[in-house]
Amino acid sequence: MIEKAKKYTVITGASSGIGYETAKAFAARGKNLIIVARRQDHLEALKEDILREYPTLDVIIQAADLSFMENVYQLYADLKAYALETWINNAGFGSYARVANQDLKKIQNMLRLNVEALTIFSSLFVHDYKDREGTQLINVSSCGGYMIVPTAITYCATKFFVSAFTEGLAHELKESGAKMQAKVLAPAATKTEFGKVANNVSEYNYDKLFGTYHTSQQMASFLLDLYDSNQVVGVVDRETFEFKLCEPMFAYAGNSAHNQKLQ
Repeated sequence: MIEKAKKYTVITGASSGIGYETAKAFAARGKNLIIVARRQDHLEALKEDILREYPTLDVIIQAADLSFMENVYQLYADLKAYALETWINNAGFGSYARVANQDLKKIQNMLRLNVEALTIFSSLFVHDYKDREGTQLINVSSCGGYMIVPTAITYCATKFFVSAFTEGLAHELKESGAKMQAKVLAPAATKTEFGKVANNVSEYNYDKLFGTYHTSQQMASFLLDLYDSNQVVGVVDRETFEFKLCEPMFAYAGNSAHNQKLQ
């Protein structure tokens, strides 16, 4: 039975960090949720946390490893049973290492999750919902999706893809008169599990190693600011840590006389 009476917000990478706090922030707005991550127990804890405060909401758990593309397609197929309103592609991870010394198995998984899964989910969601009033796609990039950070070159490249892809999609949706909005969030250092995973360590001291950073709650608040706006980009300045909303930042050849002519 298709849940057409209810609308849902999908959040990937919801088991911790920005995704976890974003789920709580959307719950505070009265949004029904579909929370996605690998760790079932973390998702169950999040669901309990939300329903304790907002017992009338519907919170659906989908445990899946999105670095496997068959799981990506299967998850989207499973969500055909629900009416979706917002899709937030937050799942992803980083890797600090010089290119010559990269763990290629880790890099391969990072490319699949940061680039392939996000592209597939975005494409499927846009195909099905681009003409539905009020729909939004928000892809989480990084300030490293707009500048190259030393020893994080491959990670930055994945996030350059996310930023360029999402900005380009925003142009495309606007030019075609679609009702959906596509937006990109670009955090700087945020106190999450990111540091541990990116550096392959069990402990990571943000106060010692960064000094200045945002909390996951702050980034979830910034994401809501982006959600509420008509801007395409929400980006944290890596030097000042100020958050700003703006139009797409990459050059766009929309009006070039040298574009391929469509038949």
